[in-house]
Amino acid sequence: MKALRVLNNNVVLARDDDGQEVILTGRGIGFSSKQGRAIDPALIVRVFVPADGRDPDHLAEAFSLIDEEVLRAVVIALGEVGIEGRESRRPTLAIAVADHVASALDRARRGIVLEYPLRAEVQTLYASEYAQARRLLQAINEHVDPQLGDAEATALALHLVNAGFASGDLSFTYTMTGIIQQMLAVVGERFGVEVSEDTMSAARFITHVRYLFVRIQQHRQLSGQESTIGAGIRENFPEATRTAQQLATIVELRLGHALSPDEVSYLALHVARMTMEKDGTAA
Repeated sequence: MKALRVLNNNVVLARDDDGQEVILTGRGIGFSSKQGRAIDPALIVRVFVPADGRDPDHLAEAFSLIDEEVLRAVVIALGEVGIEGRESRRPTLAIAVADHVASALDRARRGIVLEYPLRAEVQTLYASEYAQARRLLQAINEHVDPQLGDAEATALALHLVNAGFASGDLSFTYTMTGIIQQMLAVVGERFGVEVSEDTMSAARFITHVRYLFVRIQQHRQLSGQESTIGAGIRENFPEATRTAQQLATIVELRLGHALSPDEVSYLALHVARMTMEKDGTAA
């Protein structure tokens, strides 16, 4: 790889062997690199490949604005816990996490304790990301001083969830979290049951809805099977279908996107599974 631009001691904008612009991080990599010259591979800790048409120069600038030691700690920690490999197509994740950690460290030095109101929701709705976030926090704490409190795992989990979406900030993730909670509440009220996120059917529903939001963002809703699968679901689960139509209305009001008939049908199927699990039956 050849250096195109040295941002600081730890960040270099480079061109790889395929001619693609990439962002390289590593301790002292900028100090040892010269524009137009080959970069010592031993100095490269992580290779960030800008995706989705993101401007490499802009992303490299964003990396350079983060405290060098904080960025180094985060990049190493992401690799140590297996969230990122040596090459990453999610540079915005590292930027977002490092920016958050820098702010959290500043609060810690000033003795400010911040509690996150979504902690319970994150632990139940995003159990996998929360578990990853706890490991990530532990890894980060091995490289920073002062140590960050356990509450920061909530924010880190939200950043991990957000990394799966096209938006560049947490606003969509916050909205998504609220919508999922609202949908579960509607199902519980409609069928007079207490919906527990710990059940397998509820976990499947939450996963399905999360991917539904991805499809909405990508304008790729499910369609084409309405005449067969959708019709069968509507016929066999009429009450679940009516509930799913109510859930679809919530999504449309909150996100401004109407759901396709197939999306409504699959929501109905998951609603039926949740309610039948409560009754001791299976869908």
